[in-house]
Parts: sequence; structure tokens; C-alpha cells
Amino acid sequence: MHRWRYVAIVLLLVVAADVFAQARGGRFAEILRARAAQRQADAAMVRGGDPRARLVAPGDYRYDIQHDGITRMYRVHVPRSYRPGHPTALLVALHGGGGDMDWQADDSKYGLITASEAHGFIAVFPNGFSRMPGGRLATWNAGRCCGAARDRRVDDVGFIRAVVDNVEHQVDVDRSRVYATGMSNGGLMAYRLACDAADVFRAIAPVAGTDNTTHCTPSRPVSIAHFHARDDDHVLFDGGAGPDAFRDRSMVTEFTSVPATIEQWSRHDGCSTPARRVLSVPGAYCELRAPCAGGAKVQLCVTETGAHSWPGGHKDRGEPASQAISANELMWRFFESL
Repeated sequence: MHRWRYVAIVLLLVVAADVFAQARGGRFAEILRARAAQRQADAAMVRGGDPRARLVAPGDYRYDIQHDGITRMYRVHVPRSYRPGHPTALLVALHGGGGDMDWQADDSKYGLITASEAHGFIAVFPNGFSRMPGGRLATWNAGRCCGAARDRRVDDVGFIRAVVDNVEHQVDVDRSRVYATGMSNGGLMAYRLACDAADVFRAIAPVAGTDNTTHCTPSRPVSIAHFHARDDDHVLFDGGAGPDAFRDRSMVTEFTSVPATIEQWSRHDGCSTPARRVLSVPGAYCELRAPCAGGAKVQLCVTETGAHSWPGGHKDRGEPASQAISANELMWRFFESL
């Protein structure tokens, strides 16, 4: 009996080694490389210091600031291509509900550090409101959602304004190219920024999060590039919260549908032309409404699979993220077209 058990273990190890060998050149190897690079970046991160002092070197920086009587945190990634004196685009990336800035900055999950290096933009990762040490399990006050940030009416718009203002003192930011993206609750928060901080953000790219603001009167048109999976099981495509997705449904809301969100922002942005298909690939498509008022655009990209995830990204549990498109590449192409 022991001999057969030993044989079974050896066979398992051989199969595992074969699977690993086959995966070395694929997505698994990419994830391992990204995680190794992330560990190096985190180890080299500069922590603390004056959040308005000039930065002269590329790298990763972490700050704590006081806003509205609360200690808040954020990270900044300055790409190697940055040169002082050359105004540079800035992307604010907002984590999902129950996550944190380190999770959103994890390149093995979202690839935003790699995108920053590839396209030369400064990436900023604010941390939502949290009652936990280290800012874990954080949420954003995006209007009708989510969690303690909503219930305590935390001033997340003011906090993110302060973060952008700090970064603009540290590096040369092109103020005409300040954008926001976000996953889930972070996507919802991106919509609130478009409503309440349109003077700061030219465009947003929400992923798996719709507009659930309580009121919205943007001071100018804000371009929208929305990404959503048809089978999202958290923020349902046709509206509502996934029945099995949230342990405590009082912490979320009955989410606005994707079609209603796109129609609402088409009205906000004065889009008078119907949507046209601008991308069609197996498993995904994008539709664009343009031109809109002030040169704005409203684009919707839909993946057939991926559930509640970041297209082109990676998640450890549940249905894999769709690889039909890359949210990072398409959002940056969209931003650059404005």
C-alpha cells in the first residue's frame, strides 16, 4: 500500500512539473515575473517625506496625509521615462471595495505599473477609507455605495483632489491629461469624480462599476471609457447586485445598469450621434458615441466572459478575467485620442 502511495505522489509531481514546464512561456510565467518585479518595487519604495516636495527620480513613493481629520494614504509611481520640465499625463487608479492601494498597484493583477512604464504616464494609487490597520478592507464613498465610506459620508472627492494637487507640486503634470480609472467600487468612485471633479479629470475609464451617484452636474463634459463583462456577477450588466456576491447587501446598493449609465453620460456629454461599433474581436466589442460636446466621447467595451474582473488582468479566484481585450491598452488609446 505504501509503495503505491509513493508511486502516486511521484506521478503527481511529474504531472505538476510538466504543467509548470508548459506554462513557463505563458500567462503563469508572466504572473511570476510581475510578482517578482512588484516585490522589488515595494522593497525600493520611498516611504514618508513631504508630499509636496519635488521628485527628481523615477520610482515608487508612499505618503500619509491628513484630510478631513482622517489619516489617508496613497502611492505614486513615476516611470523611468519621466523628465522634469516635461508635462506628463497622470492616471489615478482606484481599488475595488474591500481592497486597498497595494492591491490595485499589484502588477500581477492589474498591470498598471507596466502600463505606466510602457506609455509614460504617472500612476497614482489612493487608498479608500478603512478602519483597519494599514488601510486594508477599504471602500469609497461613491454616492449610493459603498460600506463605511458611504455610511460615514467620507470626503473621498476632497481627498483625491488633495492627492492630485500634491502630485502636481512634486512632478510636472499635464493638467489637460489627468484621468481616473477604477475597479468595481473604484469604478463607481471614478464616476463620482467625473460628476464632482470635472475641473480636474478630463476622462475616466471605469471597470466593472456603474454610475451610482446621488446627483450629478459636471462642470464640463468628461469623456467615458467603460469596461464591463456581460456576465458580471457582482455589478450586474442589466442592473442590480449579484444575489450571491455580497455577504451584507446593505453595504452596497442595487447598482445602476450599464446601458442606463451609458445613456446618462451620453446626455451629460451632449452626444447627439448614435453609437457605432469601433472594435469587434472574438469575445468582446467596443461601441463609441462621438463627437459629443466639447470634444468628449463616450465608449463602452463589453466582454462576453470574465465576470467581475479587469479585462486583460488576472484574478486568483472565480472565473478568469477575459483576455479578449486589454482594458489598460484600450483605455490609454482612448485617452490619447482626446
